[in-house]
Amino acid sequence: MDTKAFKRALQKSDNYHRKGFGHQEEVTGVMNSVYQSPLIQQIRENNYTLTRGEVTIRLAQAFGFCWGVERAVAIAYETRQHFPTERIWITNEIIHNPSVNQHIQEMNVEFIPVEEGKKDFEVVQAGDVVILPAFGATVQEMQLLNEKGCTIVDTTCPWVSKVWNSVEKHKKGNYTSIIHGKYKHEETLATSSFAGTYLIVLNMAEAEYVANYILNGGDKAEFMAKFSKAVSAGFDPDRDLAQVGIANQTTMLKSETEEMGKLFEKTMMRKYGPAELNQHFLAFNTICDATQERQDAMLDLVEDQVDAIVVIGGYNSSNTTQLQQIAIDRGIPSYHIDSASRILPGNRIEHKPLYQELEIAENWLPSGPLVIGVTSGASTPDKVVEEAIEKIFASKSVAVV
Repeated sequence: MDTKAFKRALQKSDNYHRKGFGHQEEVTGVMNSVYQSPLIQQIRENNYTLTRGEVTIRLAQAFGFCWGVERAVAIAYETRQHFPTERIWITNEIIHNPSVNQHIQEMNVEFIPVEEGKKDFEVVQAGDVVILPAFGATVQEMQLLNEKGCTIVDTTCPWVSKVWNSVEKHKKGNYTSIIHGKYKHEETLATSSFAGTYLIVLNMAEAEYVANYILNGGDKAEFMAKFSKAVSAGFDPDRDLAQVGIANQTTMLKSETEEMGKLFEKTMMRKYGPAELNQHFLAFNTICDATQERQDAMLDLVEDQVDAIVVIGGYNSSNTTQLQQIAIDRGIPSYHIDSASRILPGNRIEHKPLYQELEIAENWLPSGPLVIGVTSGASTPDKVVEEAIEKIFASKSVAVV
């Protein structure tokens, strides 16, 4: 399938919409009332710091809703305004935040049901409106919806679309796309659907395994078992790693993506020599500005004298877990919560350690003066951050009584 030609044709269709529908003013008012926070604005204006009693909150200087997320949510709201009586579906969570997704559902926007791990598009009928979320959708899903005669509202973040353009260039030059990401993540599923030959690597350990295979060969069966769910159909490491291009899930850790790119550049240079490098290695800058800004702000925050860090965001939010990783790497106690409701009575907090299940930490706020760093993922509204901060203040007040 010529995915580039299909996307171009789809975008020219009368049933395809990528912008709002002229209800910006009304939608902006609703979103401000639901998601904005006077307290967070006050903290920003006070050098990102607020002290009450023995607790000082120090906010990261870039956190929360990014432009792409805000745009996607606004278009979803506008879609409901523009199609007041039509059935509206969304192919996945609009963004990875439970409160935002709940608001979307309260507008009578339904999620495509999932049966045994697969989306059931049988519920969608001709004339229905279908929203593609900020992470995008696979080209196969777009094709199916187009053939059904649906109205498609595409809220895909432009940074994600930029990655799709990169893998299209890889494909045109017969380069295998090495995608830094999580093979189950919606964004990576969408990106790989636009690629030709691809391999998805999660971290530097996997990247180094692949680089060693390129240089020295290895056990092909072991390689395929290791990446069985993360390669394109018919992938052959002995054939398909001679030319590689780098792409990424936009929410991955910036420094790791950059390190991975340098690793494969050096690997191909060692194998083929500097004069042949461009025939075997291709890279474009596809690191999202917002992701980078939030990670840079977190790197600044962990350099401050903070006693603990609270990271707020959906548990399936990749960019949020990358922020948590930064705190863990510095040895700072960190607590990933998805809402203020996780801060429990009795100086307890229900949180999610990295790559583990939820657990409850007892006496998480020590006695005496404390500095708590706070940040949030790109899908987290300021209102949710405000609620968590107020709960922290209240918990400390009760704990020291």
